[in-house]
Amino acid sequence: MGIKLRPQRAFLKLATTSVLAAWCVCVLLMLTQPWQGVEIQVFDWLTVVTAPRRSQLPITIVGIDEVSVDQVGKPLPWSREVHARLVDRLVAAKASVIAFDIAFPEPGTPEEDAAFATSIRAAGNVVLAADNTYLETASVRRWHRIDPAPALLAAGAVPGVRTAILDDDAVIRLVPDGDDAFWRQVVRTLALARPNVINEPEVAPGALLRHLGPARTFPYVPYYQVLNGDPAIPANFFADQIVLIGNDMRSHLAVSSGPGATFATPFLKSSKLLTPGVEIQATLIENALMGQTLAPASTGHNLLVLTAMLLLCWLALMFWHPVRSVALVLVAAAAFAALSTWLFAQMSIWQFSAAPLTAMALSLLLMVAGVYRAARRRDAQVRASFSRYLSKLMVDKIVAQPGQVRLGGERRDISVLFCAVADFAALCEKLNPGAVTDMINLYANEMTRVVLANGGTLDKFLGDGVMAFWGAPLKDAEHALHATHAAVAMHLALEALQPKFTSLGTERLALRVGVHSGPAVVGNMGSRVRFEYTALGDTVDLAARLEAANRLYGTQVLLSGATVGQLKRLIALRRVDRVRVGGKPQPVDLFTPCDEERLVVQTDDAWSAYIARDWERCRAVWAQIQALDGYDPLARVFETRIAAFERTPPPAGWDGSTPLDA
Repeated sequence: MGIKLRPQRAFLKLATTSVLAAWCVCVLLMLTQPWQGVEIQVFDWLTVVTAPRRSQLPITIVGIDEVSVDQVGKPLPWSREVHARLVDRLVAAKASVIAFDIAFPEPGTPEEDAAFATSIRAAGNVVLAADNTYLETASVRRWHRIDPAPALLAAGAVPGVRTAILDDDAVIRLVPDGDDAFWRQVVRTLALARPNVINEPEVAPGALLRHLGPARTFPYVPYYQVLNGDPAIPANFFADQIVLIGNDMRSHLAVSSGPGATFATPFLKSSKLLTPGVEIQATLIENALMGQTLAPASTGHNLLVLTAMLLLCWLALMFWHPVRSVALVLVAAAAFAALSTWLFAQMSIWQFSAAPLTAMALSLLLMVAGVYRAARRRDAQVRASFSRYLSKLMVDKIVAQPGQVRLGGERRDISVLFCAVADFAALCEKLNPGAVTDMINLYANEMTRVVLANGGTLDKFLGDGVMAFWGAPLKDAEHALHATHAAVAMHLALEALQPKFTSLGTERLALRVGVHSGPAVVGNMGSRVRFEYTALGDTVDLAARLEAANRLYGTQVLLSGATVGQLKRLIALRRVDRVRVGGKPQPVDLFTPCDEERLVVQTDDAWSAYIARDWERCRAVWAQIQALDGYDPLARVFETRIAAFERTPPPAGWDGSTPLDA
């Protein structure tokens, strides 16, 4: 496998893709009607959390409630003479505007109309409700306006259309922007009454109503108390007030835009109360006079905000870090929510919030999914790359700790092992092809098992040869010890296979193993067509030469001094020789595992005499070894070498080393 990940480039591409996908999805969502409903729910939430829950202007509602009906002693609708008396009371109390959220479309009796008209004319500041109704018959479909009775208009009453505009969910949010809207006529009447104090405000078309609170946010006074001149009401209570008269029947729960209606507002879910239409008119009046109406942001503004927030997400995601990136996105989302709330509360601007927040969450989810998918793909690549070389446990460690592995080339201190079957070519000539194949498969499977069981990396098979190393791709502080254990285990495993080899018709197999430790370049090597994870360098070459050198000494395992120096005397070793290798300035000491302490000690004595050029003593020690062991190949090697040195002594400065001809 040739895996070369560039995290920044990979994360940049993934972050860009995630953000663009989130942008496209949310732009399309913003254009759909269902999504408008989602944004409206956010609007309602902002309305509730930012509401002042109090009125700031002198607006009072005179409510026609159940107690007032009982006290007046007449069923609704009351005669206009009753309303005339109320107007007279309010005029006497110096109310600035008297506005009836009550329709008087039909003429009453001449006496009643005359009394009401007289009071209206004397007040000069009365507004009466008009309604728009939709007429649909077999031949006609049109809006029809219902104004107050002509006699009342002739007396100076100002008609104002109170018809509300309800959203699809029957909640009132939109400000009626007709020139003759009830709230606008009240404001105009107030401006006429206070010409130097009030100017008619401008409310943009499409403005949204800012509800100040749930039902009864404005002060209410029962109708009967005003009508009867209740002494509990201060004499100047209505002075300079905008007084609205309308229905306050608690038992009336109908939601409509008609007379005496109650309306659903954003507070309905929390308060469980519908708001009387007269209080909606009070809210409209205060919104207009205080400049509190809300301006919905344009589509271009919302798209710009969406794009800006996703750009912030992109910056957080392109330098991906699970904790940092998620935290940055969450901080950006919280800051945006706070900004939207501030714009709503302080600047009276309502911008889409659900779309940007959803886009940010979606981009983050897409990024996490992409990173997870890339990680799974990388894990699969790592497993595919190393499962041929390493045990499942080692592969799992690599997958769990990818930071410890560099899949490109790197220099590592490792231990390299080469093993091969002695006289393999001669064995092959004696067996049929099927037997050779079976023999190699048995041998290769067992050697692979030993390498992997000892935490090694299986590099390659070279006919009957096996190359493995320890210390890469995962670092191994005891790579020399593990490689040596594997070398010993290989011989034990081969011994256990001998009966099977015999059944195939072959002779007893012998194994030669060489182990050397040192620096090497490890990584994925090869061409675009074929490559493998391997090790290169002098360390590899010397390990291969030590495997072959076994036949010179009659040994089965040769360890270099570099490997032995890392074993910390954990394995009993017998010295074999000291050799010079071409290209290396320092000689290499050779050892072989040996559990027989006597033989180890005697060999050390022979070596000491050898280094001291005490040929006689050296020969005597080797002779003792031969006498006790019958045949020792290493003794034969040194007996021959001693005889040669007796004829031709080694040069001055000789360190006991011999050229390695293997």
